[in-house]
Amino acid sequence: MKDIIPNNYFWQDGVIRLRAIQPEDWEEHYNNRFDTPARRLVDYEVELPPTMVEAKRFAEEFADFSANQGRIMFTIENFECENVGGINLNSIDERNGTFSIGIQINRDHRGNGCGTRAMRILLRYAFFERRLNKFNVSILEGNDASEKMMKKLGCIQEGIRRQVVYTNGKYLNEILFGMTKEEFEQMEDKVLIK
Repeated sequence: MKDIIPNNYFWQDGVIRLRAIQPEDWEEHYNNRFDTPARRLVDYEVELPPTMVEAKRFAEEFADFSANQGRIMFTIENFECENVGGINLNSIDERNGTFSIGIQINRDHRGNGCGTRAMRILLRYAFFERRLNKFNVSILEGNDASEKMMKKLGCIQEGIRRQVVYTNGKYLNEILFGMTKEEFEQMEDKVLIK
């Protein structure tokens, strides 16, 4: 097989790349399910105990972009081909031009900017290739890392849905963020100038 020279490859930047989920990614999915605090922030609940069967089924179902369930699933990997997390484009409303993105970074790779980098790649795709116009996302109160990332990306806090999530014995707020294509373009211009 000929060597691939990915210098101008859309799905990567200088640190990470997005690729299709592969069946062998099941193990990272399984391991991530044991990180209850992180999973609670992603799914707003405590999940039932993970099983290898479920993890393998998940990886097989979404492998090679084969599942068509309104969700485009990617694995995030670094240039050493390590799986650093997952990201997906979801809640796509072609008529109104709205969408959301879900992301989880594996515990060993948090705090180094991989999530923000992956988000930028997927936002570029949604805005400039899919002609979508508005990114909407919500985060659970106390998810400081995601709140920081949304602000770094240029998202604007649009509201708070008070006490709508019950978990860990408390009612928590859901914080709503959003960004238009125009706002993303302005933020990208600032990033390019630096």
